[in-house]
Amino acid sequence: MSTSIFRAASFVFACCLVALLMAQDTMAQLDGSATEALKSWNDCATKQALIAFVQRVCDPKSSDFVPEPERLAVFDNDGTLWPENPVPFQLAYAFDVVSKRAANDAEFAKHPMVQAVLKKDIPTLLAGDRHEGLLQVIAMTHAGMSVEEFQKSVSAWISQAIHPKYNKRYDQLTYLPMQEVLGYLRANGFKTYIVSGGGADFMRVWSERVYGIPPEQVIGSSAKTKFELRDGKPVLIKTLDQLFVDDKAGKPVGIHQSIGRRPIVCFGNSDGDLAMLQYTTIGNPRPSFGAIVHHTDEVREYLYDSAPKSSGKLIEALAEAPKQGWHVIDMKLDWAKVYSE
Repeated sequence: MSTSIFRAASFVFACCLVALLMAQDTMAQLDGSATEALKSWNDCATKQALIAFVQRVCDPKSSDFVPEPERLAVFDNDGTLWPENPVPFQLAYAFDVVSKRAANDAEFAKHPMVQAVLKKDIPTLLAGDRHEGLLQVIAMTHAGMSVEEFQKSVSAWISQAIHPKYNKRYDQLTYLPMQEVLGYLRANGFKTYIVSGGGADFMRVWSERVYGIPPEQVIGSSAKTKFELRDGKPVLIKTLDQLFVDDKAGKPVGIHQSIGRRPIVCFGNSDGDLAMLQYTTIGNPRPSFGAIVHHTDEVREYLYDSAPKSSGKLIEALAEAPKQGWHVIDMKLDWAKVYSE
């Protein structure tokens, strides 16, 4: 080999070696930044898998690369981003509104579902596939109000209502590890959405402040809203007509109607999220990631799956997880911290 050819080959080899070292250093930096971003997680399989997935889909050189507009992540709210025991927080709001009104309206207090609220008879309220009792309570506390009146009512409640177990405001009880996931995904070009069975209008009051998720990225149960002029001013009035329940099979429908793209990341915690997990991961032409928050910590949070105190039953989705490659988050083992101090 001539000297000039040898020098050229040596130069190419050196360049390749430098490029390799730089790539390894970049990956190490990514690993380090991810570890710092997810610092309230223990070094568990789900954390490792999420970091690896994000690195793959964000690397332009990867065969799994996903363009930024298609990096969509959907999250259930109750039981996934914050607790849903002893009852979902929106139901706690409805309970407080019903109790205050019942104290001043004897006729209202006679209603069977109002009686169920006053007696904290959760099984009666949640009976039936559509939870008709609960819907009646929501109708009595939500319908007929203007959107502005409802927003003020929710804002006032969430600013002072206290959770019975933790003695903190409800909006102070978001799961720190899941807040970190939201931030980590957004830092890597993902758009994050709430897709919940809770009311869209209820969540939109505080979602941006609490989660950094703007109102237009909140998908929830909803009903027809009417436009009226009251005293010459335009208002929107909440009704319970044409009710859309954003739960179970309704979640993929809500995603399609509101987003128009298929997500590639999904976090849920119950059988109500099964269809959303399936829609995100099964047959998706893009790489996908599914995870289930399993409530296993009776000390720091709650312990339940098949027999929750109210909502959040987890049987079918838990059985399906190993078949579909969904990651099951063991709250007790996988989370070093559950809440912020």
